[in-house]
Amino acid sequence: MGTLTDREWKVLQALWAGGPQTLGQVLERLEGDTGWSRTTVHTYLTRMMAKGLVCAGGHTPKRYAAAVTLEECAAQEERSLMDRAYGGSAGKLAAAFLRSASLTREEREELRKLLDEMEV
Repeated sequence: MGTLTDREWKVLQALWAGGPQTLGQVLERLEGDTGWSRTTVHTYLTRMMAKGLVCAGGHTPKRYAAAVTLEECAAQEERSLMDRAYGGSAGKLAAAFLRSASLTREEREELRKLLDEMEV
């Protein structure tokens, strides 16, 4: 799985939110936010099936489902960002995020506990 486009993320989010769905149900979830037509949604689903991101079952009507999890996609995006922007360094990625975020004292303490648990 490569880096997802913004549109692929939208389709997957609709599928993750609703489980296996017909084309019409996917369209309903996306239409208000995207304005996409039935043909456009079908095209994305078909392309994403070819990439292994979406699977379809049932006969008529087909029911589309995400073939990948949110966690798998998020991990791929994290690896891609870490490799492209920070030379593969998780530490540099985390440091950049923490520098740009305004963390509360509680969030900093939680982060310290997480790092301690990971024995970093």
